[in-house]
Amino acid sequence: MEKLFMKGNEAIAEAAVRAGCRFFAGYPITPQNEIPEYMSKRLPQVGGVFVQGESEVASVNMVYGAAYTGTRAMTSSSGPGLSLKSEGLSALAGSELPAVVVNVMRGGPGVGSIQAAQMDYLQATKASGHGGFRMLVYAPATVQEAVDLTYKAFDKAMEYQAPVLVSADGCIGSMMEPITLPPMKETQRENLKFFASEKMNPKRKIITSMLPVEAEQEMFNKRMDAMYQKWNETEIMSEKYMMDDAEYVIVAYGTSARIAKSTIKVLRDKGNKVGLIRPITC
Repeated sequence: MEKLFMKGNEAIAEAAVRAGCRFFAGYPITPQNEIPEYMSKRLPQVGGVFVQGESEVASVNMVYGAAYTGTRAMTSSSGPGLSLKSEGLSALAGSELPAVVVNVMRGGPGVGSIQAAQMDYLQATKASGHGGFRMLVYAPATVQEAVDLTYKAFDKAMEYQAPVLVSADGCIGSMMEPITLPPMKETQRENLKFFASEKMNPKRKIITSMLPVEAEQEMFNKRMDAMYQKWNETEIMSEKYMMDDAEYVIVAYGTSARIAKSTIKVLRDKGNKVGLIRPITC
C-alpha cells in the first residue's frame, strides 16, 4: 500500500473519515487544531457534516445527538477542553451511545501550556467524568499507531455502544511520520440497541441516561460492570520490549515510551538488563 508523509493530527482525522465518521463537532484548542481544520474540508467531500460549536460543551452534546441517529460521530480537544466535555462524556456512557473522542494532550493544570505533555493520564483513566463510568482508552506512540487506533476506536465504540477515547499528545499531533492509511469503509446508519429498548420513549423519541427506578439503575450498573470485565479480559493491548532477561522494568506509554526505548539501548550497552512494558490500552 502507498505510504504517505502526514502530520499526526491530519492523519488521525483522515483515519476517522476512513473509519466511517460522518459527523464532527469541535472547538479550537492547541495542539489539536489541525483535526477540526482538516475535518472541515474533508467531511463535505464524503457527504459528512462538520460543525464548529460555540463551545466544547455544545460540541460534545452535538456529538451526543448525532450518535443517537446511528451516525459515526467524533469530537476532539485538548486537556482543558476535555474537562468541559466531561459531562457530555458521562451522558454518552450513561445513554449507551457510541462516539470517538480524541484528546491531544497538553501541559497543565489549569489552562497550562500549549506544549506536548502526557499529564491527562489520570483524567483519561480515572476521572473522565462523573458517575463511575469507564472508557476504552488508546494511547498511540507513533503517528501510524494513532491512525490504526483511531480507525479501531470507531468499531469498538459501535461494538460496545460506548464512548472511546484516543489519548494522543502534542508530539503525536504535531510530528510528521510516514504512514499507511486504512481502506475507506462503506458508511451506513448503525442499528443501535436502544431503538428496541425500554429507554426509548415512543411518544417523544427521547433517549436519556436518567433511570428513575432504582432497580433499573442496578441493572444498568451490573451491565456496565460486565462490559468492563470483558474489556479487562479481551481488550488489553501492550508492548513488551527487551523483557526476556530484564532485571529492571520501565513502564511508559505514548511518546515517552519511545524515549524509554532509546534510554534502554544506552543502558543495555552498559550492561544493565532493562526492559519496557508499554500500555497501549490504558
